[in-house]
Amino acid sequence: MSESTIALVTGANKGIGYEIATGLGALGWVVGVGARDAERREAAVAKLRAAGADAFGVPLDVTGDASVTAAAALIEERFGRLDVLVNNAAITGGVPQEPTRVDPATVLRVVDTNVVGVIRVTNAMLPLLRRSARPRIVNMSSSVGSLTRQSAVDGSTGPISAAYSPSKTFLNAVTVQYAKELPDIQINLGCPGFTATDLNNFRGVRTPSQGAAIAIRLATDIEGTGGFYEDAGRIPW
Repeated sequence: MSESTIALVTGANKGIGYEIATGLGALGWVVGVGARDAERREAAVAKLRAAGADAFGVPLDVTGDASVTAAAALIEERFGRLDVLVNNAAITGGVPQEPTRVDPATVLRVVDTNVVGVIRVTNAMLPLLRRSARPRIVNMSSSVGSLTRQSAVDGSTGPISAAYSPSKTFLNAVTVQYAKELPDIQINLGCPGFTATDLNNFRGVRTPSQGAAIAIRLATDIEGTGGFYEDAGRIPW
């Protein structure tokens, strides 16, 4: 069993997830690169290893029960525990997103990935996290999931969204419930800010490295549980 900190990052083959893996790997942690695309996953692992990180690939589709179960079994076999889980994988659902035009199937697909996927992975990894001396879960959310900010009349939280934004509000609510049920595990939400990734067709104003910073802080420095954070501090619900 490794004495290093063992972390798993979902959706880690590119963008913010890859940069989270990079940051945790730079700390000397062993980092699992969770991703469903085998070619992209192994390319990310190779790049991380070339940079000196102790990375390994984890085949993982957060929407598939069998895939998630297999991922937990892989980590169980290799390490016997998990110290930090970063639930980063997410989709937007594309357009249209206006509530009068959105396809209900799109809403279900987004929620299955962004919310139910987090529940699937968290519950599968929970026995491994319980074996850690310092277990942490970081759920990557977004300020667009803040009802306080969504209610602002200035439109500062982005366009109307009936799938993606509510999925993050839903994730926030579920995370609060996890924090209440699991006081022995530190679990928080992080917002990367408007980051340029393929999730938003690279329209963001922050780099993936900047977007990853809050997850790395929540995985290492910030104490407490059940909070919702961005670089500047707490985000209102």
